[in-house]
Amino acid sequence: MNREEKKQYKEIEEQILKLRDPKNAAFLSALLPETDKERVLGIRSPVLRKYAASLKKEGKDALFLSVLPHRYLDEDQIHAFLISSMREFEPCMKELERFLPFADNWAVTDALRPAVIRKNREAALEHIDRWMESDHPFTVRTAVGLLMAYYLDEGFDKKQMEKIAGLNTDHYYVHMAVAWYMATALAKQPEEAMRILESHAMSAKTHNKTIQKAVESYRITDEMKQLLRTMKRREH
Repeated sequence: MNREEKKQYKEIEEQILKLRDPKNAAFLSALLPETDKERVLGIRSPVLRKYAASLKKEGKDALFLSVLPHRYLDEDQIHAFLISSMREFEPCMKELERFLPFADNWAVTDALRPAVIRKNREAALEHIDRWMESDHPFTVRTAVGLLMAYYLDEGFDKKQMEKIAGLNTDHYYVHMAVAWYMATALAKQPEEAMRILESHAMSAKTHNKTIQKAVESYRITDEMKQLLRTMKRREH
């Protein structure tokens, strides 16, 4: 980064700091215990999305994306929104690949939803399958989230669900991602999702969390909720 680019990025950071929301920062920090409180400015997602859009409009998105790691969580979220808005598949995957090692909390990983994947599902799977095997839990969470967002309707393959059910869910945020995916699958692919539950393919803890999330969902029928309540397992 040259002197002019450093100056421009400093100006961007100053603008971001003006958007900070101390009250929301305290609330968000409580939901992100693994994140240093000093990194949380508390800027709300709609504001961050709007600011990301303004960077793109001003042609400053490439400069912003070139900077890693960021000082603030909120900058990581802007980074995620910018990646998600990219229209060219290969550049998007390249930037996502660069960014994933720095995505270390659910607020960032769950903002990574590149719309360009819809038209490139088959090619994207090559990346997602590899991320599913990562030792970095938040990379795994990102992969599960992408499969939930873009592959439970068109592009669904039961092998993807089986792979997710077989993930190591010892890490809390992987456990929660798998339960979220499976609860969504019960609404969108009920036959295959029920088969997974009946086979006890997941740990008892993740199995039960899936049921809890499904029972809380408005997309699940009352009849299915009644059946799911009978399928809880004892956790050891």
